[in-house]
Amino acid sequence: MGAGFSTLVTVDTLAPHIDDPGWVVFDCRFDLADASFGRRAYADSHLPGAFFLDLEEDLSGPKSGFNGRHPLPDSARLSARLAACGVGKGSQVVAYDDAGGMSAARLWWLLRWLGHTRVAVLDGGFQAWLEASLPVTAAPPAARAAQFDGKPGPQGVTVDEVLAHLGSPEMLLVDARSPDRFRGENEMLDPVAGHIPGAVNRFYRDNMDERGRFKAPLDLRAEFLNLLGTHDAHEIVHQCGSGVSGCVNVLAMELAGLTGSRLYAGSWSEWCADPSRPVRTRPA
Repeated sequence: MGAGFSTLVTVDTLAPHIDDPGWVVFDCRFDLADASFGRRAYADSHLPGAFFLDLEEDLSGPKSGFNGRHPLPDSARLSARLAACGVGKGSQVVAYDDAGGMSAARLWWLLRWLGHTRVAVLDGGFQAWLEASLPVTAAPPAARAAQFDGKPGPQGVTVDEVLAHLGSPEMLLVDARSPDRFRGENEMLDPVAGHIPGAVNRFYRDNMDERGRFKAPLDLRAEFLNLLGTHDAHEIVHQCGSGVSGCVNVLAMELAGLTGSRLYAGSWSEWCADPSRPVRTRPA
């Protein structure tokens, strides 16, 4: 079996496989301002055969008040959930949402973290599927089961690692939040405004074109190289507010051929929970 799809798939690629038992599709729609939105939207209509994964219940772990708004899930629990949906060692997984790949990329990153590389995000998401006049359904998917035993890899970075390398030339933080949140001008989700000292800003939506599709790999490569300067991809640590939209930047770099960047999943919401950690509130 080949390597499969490991970054993006188009609706034209997915459509012939929508009933393929070797493909498993996940609806990851979620709204940070309305936690029940995704389940309601899924119940109303979704891609045929797609399973629903909730960002907070399935793709995140328990919150302590100090580990961020979307801490990483327990690997065994997530593996069991994926297996119950039919994800096995050889499965081609496809994740979609309706928000520029934000929560779909979280599942993409988590599967890679667990060692499963045959996972891709649907380019253009649910909207692209509808625009292509492809079928949707409100029917629940047929039960499936497989064996999946993911083991966490080195793609994740802890807050202690970030703190230890603050200001080091060996690490560059890339913050995926909107520029106004990065600058500390408009904080809507976390109690403290600003960014981690030394971070640079790459709004995750800047990876998309006007149609909501990812930009061409060569364009993404040029933009990231301009941002990263002399830093190698392995020195890049992505973050955002809670380790969700930062996954889109990881995906965009992989798509651009800049492989090996990592994610600080705790991100700003974990960082700012400890008042002893330094904060900047002006452009880096």
